[in-house]
Amino acid sequence: MPSDSVLRVAAGEDRFGEHRPLGISVIAFKVTPQDRDDVLMIENTFHARGGPARHLHHEQDEWFYAAEGEFVIEVGQQRFSLKTGDSLLAPRRVPHVWAFVGEGRGRMLVTFLPAGQMEAFFREVTKANAMPPNDPALWRAYGMELVGPPLAVE
Repeated sequence: MPSDSVLRVAAGEDRFGEHRPLGISVIAFKVTPQDRDDVLMIENTFHARGGPARHLHHEQDEWFYAAEGEFVIEVGQQRFSLKTGDSLLAPRRVPHVWAFVGEGRGRMLVTFLPAGQMEAFFREVTKANAMPPNDPALWRAYGMELVGPPLAVE
């Protein structure tokens, strides 16, 4: 996107006006890349507890911002609790896993830099209205490695 372009996406809306369900949550694209070196920003809104499987990105740093609710994130061997307003950067090539563990609704802003194939990954996995499957070949096709199960949440 040229630096003089303005992009406004309304609260709770997807940039393209599309619905992207993941079973326990819904993803909205907020900022999408013009090429693989640009940034991808998504909003992930949870209506139930849980999160994706433990994985790593070969080429993306992933930044999390807890916009609403409580989340647990493990990066490598470290475990963090994020409450509304907290953020965390998970560096590329380090396994990480996270989950919404709060009550009611949770919202997380997630940024991938560079975007790589993450937009295509989310377009593919939201077709099934479920968290991404534990299929190593699928994750690998989009530049990631599946390295373990999701976090257990009570």
